[in-house]
Amino acid sequence: MSGQASPAMDVAALEAIDVHTHVQASILDSPATADGDEAFAAMADYFKAGAVTRFTVPMIAEYYRRRRMAAVIFTVDTMHLSGREQIPSNEEVAEQAARHADVLIPFASIDPHRGAAGVAAARRLIEEHGVRGFKFHPTSQGFFPNDRLAYPLYEVIAEHGLTALFHTGQTGAGAGLPGGGGLRLKYSNPMHVDDVAADFPDLQIILAHPSFPWQDEALSVAMHKPKVHIDLSGWSPKYFPPLLVRYANTLLKEKVLFGSDFPMITPDRWLADFGKLEIRDEVRPKILKENAARLFGLA
Repeated sequence: MSGQASPAMDVAALEAIDVHTHVQASILDSPATADGDEAFAAMADYFKAGAVTRFTVPMIAEYYRRRRMAAVIFTVDTMHLSGREQIPSNEEVAEQAARHADVLIPFASIDPHRGAAGVAAARRLIEEHGVRGFKFHPTSQGFFPNDRLAYPLYEVIAEHGLTALFHTGQTGAGAGLPGGGGLRLKYSNPMHVDDVAADFPDLQIILAHPSFPWQDEALSVAMHKPKVHIDLSGWSPKYFPPLLVRYANTLLKEKVLFGSDFPMITPDRWLADFGKLEIRDEVRPKILKENAARLFGLA
């Protein structure tokens, strides 16, 4: 791995660990707002986020360091449907994260349609670049999580004891565009991930977001499969369904994770609304930091 690593993460000094943030600019480019990018602007409008800046890895590091938080960072590889290479690359994300290891945890993203080349890239990213997990977005990548197309990727991730994070439920990607930008919501029903959890019992899995309209399915999978977790990103907590809050407070209190979906939802906005939820005092630190620290082997 190139570059000089920063000091190791001091988990005890952190206020929270955000398990869901997006890198949307390369250090080789100048950060830009959504102006001129129809899909990005539509997503910002979906989240009522206003003019959203594209953050590079160093920008995210500084943003979270000021807040005494750590963050899981990633891009999304959508080559199969979009025809575009991800920016920045997985390698840039990992190498830049290593320079900010006090606050950043690098994930990679590989479109399962890349086949054997994608599997080889995953192994290289783990063994040579130190990525800690992989982000999948079934709707944007156009695949069902239980499609055997993706199983060789899961095998590599499970072999190394890492985490697979799956987008679930409705998405801001393509929202408001004609035909939803051609993206299909059916791929992101969390029940498809249940097959993955059954077939890869050692694979750590995160179901990203309150999984509207499949919230009950997500809770069921997390209850039934020991290594399936739920992150709370992509929604303001004031919109969380009561059943999700009830399970987070009780039966799933060890398996629910803080995530924002930065930069579309900032941790400041998310935490302000989370503070108004009726979450038990002993559960709140589990959701904000302790569960993620245990999952990623940080504590």
